[in-house]
Amino acid sequence: MIPRGRLAVLSLAGALPLFTATPALASPTLTSPALADPALADPALRPGDQGESVKKLQRRLHELRFLPGAVNGRYGRKTRIAVWAFQKTQRLVARNEVAQETWQALAHPKPGRPLVSGREPRRVEIGLRHQLLTVYRENRPVLITHISAGAGVRYCHAGRCRKAITPTGDFRVSVRAAGWTTGPLGSMYNSLYFAGGVAMHGSKRVPFRPASHGCVRLPMHASKRLFHLVTVGDPVYVRRE
Repeated sequence: MIPRGRLAVLSLAGALPLFTATPALASPTLTSPALADPALADPALRPGDQGESVKKLQRRLHELRFLPGAVNGRYGRKTRIAVWAFQKTQRLVARNEVAQETWQALAHPKPGRPLVSGREPRRVEIGLRHQLLTVYRENRPVLITHISAGAGVRYCHAGRCRKAITPTGDFRVSVRAAGWTTGPLGSMYNSLYFAGGVAMHGSKRVPFRPASHGCVRLPMHASKRLFHLVTVGDPVYVRRE
């Protein structure tokens, strides 16, 4: 819920990985000639690796509307989270390693399937099964990111107990709270409330599993992009898929 005075947050105790996008509204290039020949694919990459192959990975993730961070040739946290999100959209096992299967998917990615059809071309979709958030503009994805939603476990606070569930349904953004806000369950960054006290927000802890009290946690860099893209009144569709 949102207390009086400074917005209080329904903080999340844990978090998951996500998907992101670039500002451009143009459709992503689905086939990459530079990656098309498996025989020419780069070696397997892992967090901590550096070099031209990492730059190639980062450039491709940017083209496909993920947020791997700067194209600097360093396989760090932002690139790792973008890899997770991409692998999940391709129905691959999400892992830190970028092996041949992922390189081939990067060269010829399967087009994403929207969670809803015939709805507003400007919207946010949240898929709980794969823990992914996608922002659409003119029915085109401009941001895809890994998230960590409700953990689905029972928790108690201040003498009240409830289940940590992210509600499903059709909603709209009702309140924006820039920067950090703090409530009884913790702190949230750039909060976008869409279901009472439930918000999409940035967190420094976005693990590879549903871990929140019900909010939708995003990596900090993804939350900054989301806050720039989404305003009050924008539709938010949450599905179990």
